[in-house]
Amino acid sequence: MKVLVRGAGVAGLVLAWELTRRGAAVTVVERRERIAGNASWQAGGMLAPWCERESGEEAVLSLGRLAMDWWDRALPGHVIRNGTLVLAPARDTAELDRFASRTSGYDRIDGQAIAALEPDLACRFGRGLHFAGEAHLDPRRTLYALAARLAEAGVRFEFGYGAVHRSGASGFEADCTGMAAKRPDLRGVRGEMLLLRTSEISLSRPVRLLHPRIPVYVVPRADNHFMIGATMIESEAAGPITARSAMELLNAAYALHPAFGEAEIVEAGVGVRPAFPNNLPRVERSGDSFSINGLYRHGFLLAPAMARQAADMMFGREQGETG
Repeated sequence: MKVLVRGAGVAGLVLAWELTRRGAAVTVVERRERIAGNASWQAGGMLAPWCERESGEEAVLSLGRLAMDWWDRALPGHVIRNGTLVLAPARDTAELDRFASRTSGYDRIDGQAIAALEPDLACRFGRGLHFAGEAHLDPRRTLYALAARLAEAGVRFEFGYGAVHRSGASGFEADCTGMAAKRPDLRGVRGEMLLLRTSEISLSRPVRLLHPRIPVYVVPRADNHFMIGATMIESEAAGPITARSAMELLNAAYALHPAFGEAEIVEAGVGVRPAFPNNLPRVERSGDSFSINGLYRHGFLLAPAMARQAADMMFGREQGETG
């Protein structure tokens, strides 16, 4: 079986992996000159199905809880299974109860337990929620590693605008291009992030700081880096981060720990995430053409389930996972 996959974001690469391991001959084409700069590149990399269920549908949990094992099998050593810590400033502790009422999979913990999990947060928060079953990964490191393994397995990569417009010739095609698909039923949801560097604080897991207006997450990465995100703005504008968003993200990081006030701003980024009206992804088929789209803010979490469904359909087993 030959398959042409359009798009080298997380959806395209995960689909290529599913197809390759089943014996398909896969070519991946990407309009950019390298694997970088798309919405997947700006992602937080949280594999947090229970936290995401707080504002998402049941499918986010039922499909997303499979993602940690999928990534572990595909790229051993990339998934960090330290859970997620959800906190709130003292004036907003009611947000913890609201968050807890909309999901499951957590333990309520006090200040002493918070300090045991994250010593640098000792005495800063009186209570929180610990989602021990969740995990995270570094999206950029993961995308590069997955692409390298695909190349080793014989997947052909072609980059640049000319590659995107090439004919698929015989076989299946799969469109995994997100907003570039120009579908009228998709809308763009803009997310903004900051990458900070400081050696003054250490975290072992993502921390979500609840706020009635702009909840923020802080995700630790290697070499004293922290990803701070993310806004959700109903817009397809891909321009630079706004001053207001940058201030809100920095203020939230400072509220988590004052050491972030002295951190270096390494990068400010923007990603426009594709979403359908119900904020759930879809696998669609028209003859020999398939599409995976609408991953919204759940790219690394739901791409494995969507890729399995698409691969099942291509190989004639349409009873696969549905979104």
